[in-house]
Amino acid sequence: MIYIIIAILSGVTIVTSRSINCVLADKIGMYQSTFFNYVFGLIGSFLLLLISGNTLQLFNSQSYSAIWFAYTGGLLGVVVVTLSSFLSSKISSFYLTLLLFIGQLFTGVLIDYISNGYIPIYQIIGGILVIIGLGYNLFIDNSFK
Repeated sequence: MIYIIIAILSGVTIVTSRSINCVLADKIGMYQSTFFNYVFGLIGSFLLLLISGNTLQLFNSQSYSAIWFAYTGGLLGVVVVTLSSFLSSKISSFYLTLLLFIGQLFTGVLIDYISNGYIPIYQIIGGILVIIGLGYNLFIDNSFK
């Protein structure tokens, strides 16, 4: 039950942070809001690192032995946060959440293919079903306008 509560709270914080980033982007600019998002994220992450007591792991060479594309996550995060700040004022939060979900799903499929050499067919089927549902919902929304 705790995992369900954490998942729901995670979804709430994502939608809330996206709305706050949209307002902040309107006030100070899209790139500045992305910058402050990452500055405060870095401060929060550093505080959690200090609290956890694992600061010695920073100096362990084994901590930096991931596959090369794992290190591109920060750059991709900047792109996603910037696009989310830009798109939040253009499309509804529901559609933006679904688009981000689809992007995460197919990026996960791509990462599985690159790292393990196989394509998880059930994730692709699920992603296609979500895309069909999104398209149907967009069609219904546009039919009644």
